[in-house]
Amino acid sequence: MADKKYDALVVISFGGPEGPDDVMPFLENVLRGKNVPRARMLEVSEHYQHFGGVSPINEQNRQLIAAIKQELADHNIDLPVYWGNRNWHPMIPDALEEMKKDGIKCALAFFTNGFSCYSGCRQYRENIIEAQEAVPGAPEVHKTRMFFNHPLYIEASADRVQTAFDKIPEERKSKTRFVFTAHSIPMSMADNCKYETQLKEATRLVMEQIGDYQYDLVYQSRSGPPTQPWLEPDVCDFIEEQKKESNIEDIVVMPVGFVSDHMEVMFDLDTEAQEICKELGINMQRAGTVGTHPKFVSMIRELILERTEGIEQRACGLMPANWDVCPVDCCTYNPPKRPARPAAS
Repeated sequence: MADKKYDALVVISFGGPEGPDDVMPFLENVLRGKNVPRARMLEVSEHYQHFGGVSPINEQNRQLIAAIKQELADHNIDLPVYWGNRNWHPMIPDALEEMKKDGIKCALAFFTNGFSCYSGCRQYRENIIEAQEAVPGAPEVHKTRMFFNHPLYIEASADRVQTAFDKIPEERKSKTRFVFTAHSIPMSMADNCKYETQLKEATRLVMEQIGDYQYDLVYQSRSGPPTQPWLEPDVCDFIEEQKKESNIEDIVVMPVGFVSDHMEVMFDLDTEAQEICKELGINMQRAGTVGTHPKFVSMIRELILERTEGIEQRACGLMPANWDVCPVDCCTYNPPKRPARPAAS
């Protein structure tokens, strides 16, 4: 599809509340149609209120968009950048309406998620179709590929990990445990996508750049009922178990499954995991997300040029570059009482 003419980029993200009054409406958007107990929703709302009802994700998206605009300008790429969220303002229909008014005909979409699964890819594509149906005359939208094994993403991630590792006392570095986290998803979702495989590959690639140390991939932020199996182990359970088994003293925790500091990162890692580590006498250093790391921003420019100029797709490791156009049946997820829906390429 490199010969397609694109006249805009739209950053598609999750969204987050920006004040106490936003929290419950935001969570109702997130959990609409999902089998999540209301008690869990109220519990999560308290996480947000703990931080004044403000998620950092929207502000970090603004910073990322500003960095993308600067990166494009520095390389003489004339492409306006728009922004739409799934769950909070600015919403995806708002972005399409703005693009329509500006005369945009065909846009590239960059999802702020690098790993294939229903909630991280296909659902966003469904959201775009729904928004196009709600905005007659909306532009075409084609997504860029998942970037879990793009060399610049791996280099940016490794740099964040190394920065955290540098804070470990030199004499204890050889015994440091590296713990990579990602958002847990139901096993019924994980079984129909490459989410876990891609996470394991990205984690392996990052550690290739750090050195020969012990590392693990664990999960966080599960929200389903206890009877529903989700990807495990949970990061806090894992830390407690490793303290019992190997008496670990230092860990570096890297939220590899997140590109910015979502509320889940701030609460599940910076609050809960950090508190457990303090109780157990573990020195925990949390690596930053890639955020606006210059290499990550440059990677976004390369993903754009793959589509606008047909430059070679770069990938490292054991897996090829992910596809541009998703197969019809990829990342499907049909939980009870939720019919399958079409998804855009």
